[in-house]
Parts: sequence; structure tokens; C-alpha cells
Amino acid sequence: MSETRQYGEIAAESAPNPTVDAADRHPGGHRIARHHHLTHQIVYASSGLVEVTTQAGTWVAPPDRAIWIPALAWHEHRFYGNTEFNCVSIEPSARPFADDAPVVVAVTGLVRELIVEGSRTSDPTCPAQQRLRSVLLDQLRRTDETALSLRTPSDDRLVHACAIVTADLTRNHSLADLGRTVGASKRTLSRLLRDELGLTYPQWRTSVRLHRALILLAEGAGVTEVAHRCGWATPSAFIDAYRRVLGHTPGSRRAPARV
Repeated sequence: MSETRQYGEIAAESAPNPTVDAADRHPGGHRIARHHHLTHQIVYASSGLVEVTTQAGTWVAPPDRAIWIPALAWHEHRFYGNTEFNCVSIEPSARPFADDAPVVVAVTGLVRELIVEGSRTSDPTCPAQQRLRSVLLDQLRRTDETALSLRTPSDDRLVHACAIVTADLTRNHSLADLGRTVGASKRTLSRLLRDELGLTYPQWRTSVRLHRALILLAEGAGVTEVAHRCGWATPSAFIDAYRRVLGHTPGSRRAPARV
């Protein structure tokens, strides 16, 4: 598909697709317009990076993670780096996760193979594919969730404050400075962050930096460049933050080994 919008604009809506099994390649910068499916969807990029955006926020998955998208959830995709993209549809009666929003999950070697194989079918309802999806669901119920999402704020003051921070991650804005700019006290902004995003200010800022870092890495930037552009004082500080969330260093990021 061709690009349909500039970043930050509302994309054209398309009719729901009953199933969404597909294995495709997308160049960096490619977008898929806002749409929804009648089934759940598990999306996975074995190379590059896939980003899923809904009204509630944005989720991102490098090659050792996948994104669960609930049935009927309006969403759009953006790809960073040359992306090998796989989608598998899951019956809407399945409920491996309690949350009605997308979920980022760890991808083991087995889960990777199940997703890749399931995405290549022309008939997801055949007995073999139904068995594959049953095993995939069982594995998803056992997998770890990963905090790789940026929730969308609603309060105008918090929206403004978040925009200031994300516009230049190299600047170390204090919450008090942001409050003076947007017309809110430090305490008010702190409360809004907890109430709307479920995070403290340092936690949210780290999430934003990691989100940007994953995009830059997918586009080919090195660790030192990423650390600088995302506001970490040193490459080692970036590596530590990355490892705490993803369980490995950015230099070792890769798709899980084939089983």
C-alpha cells in the first residue's frame, strides 16, 4: 500500500477485514491506514520494527516482540527499517489477555515459527491452521508482557507537556519547568501522569526515550548515536535502560532463533 497520511494526522479509514493472515515486506516509512478487523490479530516483524497506534496510545515491537491487537480495535501501522511483517488472525472468542488494548509480548523461537507459518496460509479455518492457532494461543498465555507502549494523554496541559518533551529528548526538562510552561503546578502534572498514563514522570520519559531508541536502531543508527539523540548522558546509561526493559543489550537485538 502507498502512504496515506503524514505522521500525526488521521489516516483514511478502511472497512473491516474478516481475517488478516499475511506475510509481507514493507519499506521503512510505510504506513497502513486506520482500520479494524473482526478477529484478534497478532502482528510480528522478524526484521525492522512495527508500530501500532490506536486512540489509546502507541505500541512498538522489535524482532523479539509481537503485538496482540484485540478484535474491532481501530488501529494503524507504521514500519521502520525494511520490515518482514507477519499477521495471524485469532477467533474473537479467544481471550489470552485481560486488557482490551493492544499488548506487547515476548517472542520465543516457537512463537516465532507459529506466527510465521500461520501468516502464510490461504485458509485459516482449515483443521491444521486451527490446531496451529490453538498452540499459539497456549504459548501466548504463558509469555511475558513488555511495557513498550505510550498511552495517549487527554488533559490539554499534559498533552502540551508531553509534546514539549518528545520534541527534543536531548533537553532535560524538569516537571516544574514544564508546569510553568503549560500553566499547571508540578503536583498537578505529576497527578495527571499517574492518573492518565499510569507512570511517574521519570518512568514516562524513559518510555518515550526507549520508544524513540527502538525506531532509530531499526533505521540503522548506532548505540552511541541513539544514546545521544534520545537524551541519555552516556551509551552505558542507554544500554542499562534498554536491558532493564528488554532483557538484553541493544547490540544483541535480533529475532529469536528458529526451532
